[in-house]
Amino acid sequence: MVTSTHETSHRIFQDRPELLAPVFQILGLPLPAKATVDVLTPDTTEIRPLERRVDSVLRVEPPDGGGFLLAIEAQGRRDPDKGSSWTYYLGYLRAKFGLPVLLLVVCQDRTTATWAAGPFTTGYGGWTAVRVHPLVLGPDNVPVITNAAETKRDLAMAAFSAMTHGRHPEAPAILEALAQALGTADRGSLAYYSELLEIGLGDTPAADIWRNLMAVGTYFPGRGTLIETTYLKGKAEGEAKSVLRVLTARGVDVPEATAQRILECTETETLDRWLDRAVTAERVEELFAPEA
Repeated sequence: MVTSTHETSHRIFQDRPELLAPVFQILGLPLPAKATVDVLTPDTTEIRPLERRVDSVLRVEPPDGGGFLLAIEAQGRRDPDKGSSWTYYLGYLRAKFGLPVLLLVVCQDRTTATWAAGPFTTGYGGWTAVRVHPLVLGPDNVPVITNAAETKRDLAMAAFSAMTHGRHPEAPAILEALAQALGTADRGSLAYYSELLEIGLGDTPAADIWRNLMAVGTYFPGRGTLIETTYLKGKAEGEAKSVLRVLTARGVDVPEATAQRILECTETETLDRWLDRAVTAERVEELFAPEA
């Protein structure tokens, strides 16, 4: 389960491996076509009681062999210990799986991204024994995607762009394009990206914008999209409860069957009319009288 801003930055690669293709293009590396991607355990702990865990590890296997491992780390700030940790991760994974290993560091701010590019060296007396060169994704190389058609073609990349640029001046435009694309997406994508962005944007101003976009309703009114249906259902439930609350506060008797009828109504115009009448009705039947 997605539990933090940190986790969403690397978890999206596990859940949406199709994101690797555009990401590798950004990084200038060739990604084999039709490669399969498997999620491996991120645990790199040895027998000693010292726990080490990389955020995500993916195994990329082309159809004709020659696969590699991709270790992914989400980094929110500079950390003087990461150089040695990353060196260990790469060495351990190379020895355990016998495959080449790349390290990808995902950052949401430019300063951390610049630092994370390294290189990180290990050696002594001017001699470099190991040099680690991470691949880095950050605000400088992740595209700002504000075009609705482009967003619809690649929801994963658009969502990653939104999380990376949560403090960018174009963040509202990125999120509006994503919300519009989700208006016609399947139920699973809508649920996944809605939650991913709500958590992944963290405490940025964009997080509030995203919550408002998801609450406002729909960019396609009357088209029956999931966003529209969910919004209208929630609005109807709230109004139905308001009708009953007003009647109860005024001491109007509401039989159980009538209360159920009100709660099951999904027509907001009808509920608006009932709420207006509840303010003055002496008997609950007055709510249902035909309009003059």
